[in-house]
Amino acid sequence: MAGEIEVRGYKNAAGAILIAALLTEKEVVVDNIPLVEDAFNTIEVLKSLGVKADWQGERTLKLKADSVDPTKMDFKRISKTRLSVLLMGGLLGRFRSFKIPHPGGDRIGLRPISTHLEAFRKLGAEISETSDFYEFKARELVGREIILKEFSVTATENVMLVAVLSKGKTIIKGAAAEPQVQDLAEMLMEMGAKIKGQGTHTLSISGVKYLNGTRHAIVSDPLEAGTFIVAGAATPGTLKVTKVRLDHLDIFLDKLEEIGVDFKKEKEAVIVNYSPKLRAAKIQALPYPGFPTDLLPIVVPLLTQAQGKSLIHDPLYENRLNYTQELRKMGADIELVDPHRAFIFGKTPLHGVRIESWDIRAGASLVIAGLLAEGQTTIENIYQIDRGYEKIEERLQKLGADIKRVNE
Repeated sequence: MAGEIEVRGYKNAAGAILIAALLTEKEVVVDNIPLVEDAFNTIEVLKSLGVKADWQGERTLKLKADSVDPTKMDFKRISKTRLSVLLMGGLLGRFRSFKIPHPGGDRIGLRPISTHLEAFRKLGAEISETSDFYEFKARELVGREIILKEFSVTATENVMLVAVLSKGKTIIKGAAAEPQVQDLAEMLMEMGAKIKGQGTHTLSISGVKYLNGTRHAIVSDPLEAGTFIVAGAATPGTLKVTKVRLDHLDIFLDKLEEIGVDFKKEKEAVIVNYSPKLRAAKIQALPYPGFPTDLLPIVVPLLTQAQGKSLIHDPLYENRLNYTQELRKMGADIELVDPHRAFIFGKTPLHGVRIESWDIRAGASLVIAGLLAEGQTTIENIYQIDRGYEKIEERLQKLGADIKRVNE
């Protein structure tokens, strides 16, 4: 592939940013919205609640939550997206009583929200659960010290959404520091929230009585940037990936350099060349600023083309490595050590077969594998890819990739 491709807004930031509009009756304008299924579903859920949502341009949305009714929530749409877990914080920050169904999302194993619920309860919420939904009630929400038991991005964001309008001060220890958490903090501060420590693992939030409206542009997507950089390394040609926040990809790019990927950094861009001489590596997913868990599946097709034995380790999700069995169907020599670790032996040629996308990043991994494989690869369940990548086949076609969407 050759040419230039622009990174869109961060899908994983869009949910919290859009839901934050619930915290004020004032007008909120969000720019750089990624046009992906998860964002569309979140917007439709907000509209079902009574939020006025008017597109001002291709990627700009004006929101106004001055007449919201939580009882009108679209339960069916919520079940389609994991981002809806953030509605708990958004609604609890503004309202004191509502019901919400269990969230949906990726099929990458158990993703319990016990950390979220424990934090909500510490802030003063009463929560009951049935097989279908959670019911929230709160007389008063009061800030206190919250120690998260894991570096959970959505749990951190949920506590932030509640704490900004709670009484007193909330201290979040063990907070996630990922780019999307920093982006939410920036937006909330633009709205008048008092937050200190963004970008660190301890956040201090002093509650305010109300928030104002704002205009906020969603941060550039580091996962999409990483995906395109790897695709450029895997296929003949030179690819320029633009609108890249390089500081959000420090360790990822350092690991690519270790593997032998030929690239150079420019201001907000990465130029990557086809890299056929790759070296094996050990890669462990870690909380930010470590190697992103969502970029681990993306580099695996590259590692199948590297000389030697590579080891990948994702300690977070027990089913995250399911996609490796799809790569094995293509000829990859991969040995699962346990649900969290796998050996990858290379260099191994891949060949096209019919495979299935298990989740967003697995789907992107299989797209990259299909681009470097001999013959035709057919990927099923591409809804998962559409949840996180905007018209990926059209954008890759413009770079010379032989890829098309088919309806079967």
